[in-house]
Amino acid sequence: MTTTEVNDSMRNGVDTATLFATLDAVKQAPQAAKFQFRAHNQWLSGTHNRSTITDFFGVGEERTHERTFTFDADHPAVLVGQDNGPTPVEFVLHALAACLTAGLANIAAARKVRLTEVRSTVTGDIDLNGILGLDPEVRNGYQQITVRFTIKGDAPAEKLREIMEQSQARSAVYDVITNQVPVTIEVDTP
Repeated sequence: MTTTEVNDSMRNGVDTATLFATLDAVKQAPQAAKFQFRAHNQWLSGTHNRSTITDFFGVGEERTHERTFTFDADHPAVLVGQDNGPTPVEFVLHALAACLTAGLANIAAARKVRLTEVRSTVTGDIDLNGILGLDPEVRNGYQQITVRFTIKGDAPAEKLREIMEQSQARSAVYDVITNQVPVTIEVDTP
């Protein structure tokens, strides 16, 4: 579908003309699709730390968000923290829900489906025996993540499920969680 075939109205809060123009632009210049996102983190005290997100690389150049975002992370008191923010593993659940929801809205808009409600609950089961090093057979991260969506819109249930399946198939966060991503850790100790 080309930009001229798309109704340029807003659908689900998505500017469909811009969505399709972006797709067309990346098809014409694949190098424009190369992005690098960044989070800058600083330890504050105990398990409390803060990430700042402001700069990234995209469409061939360094860029900045329209504003700086800050996120505090901590552990609850029961896990030796001060509860100054969600735990890092809770941010993973949020990231998964947010990515799937954003994809769902975009895909529904592209398929001319108007959404009236999208809600999800994401749960992650974790066993601290792994993180605490008490049982080498237990993994450090989640053993299971479950995402439950409620989706309502002007399409039949089967089409809404198909849109959700497409969102899952295209979700960067789902991919990060379900496939091994190489991670390099470098340490400077001046």
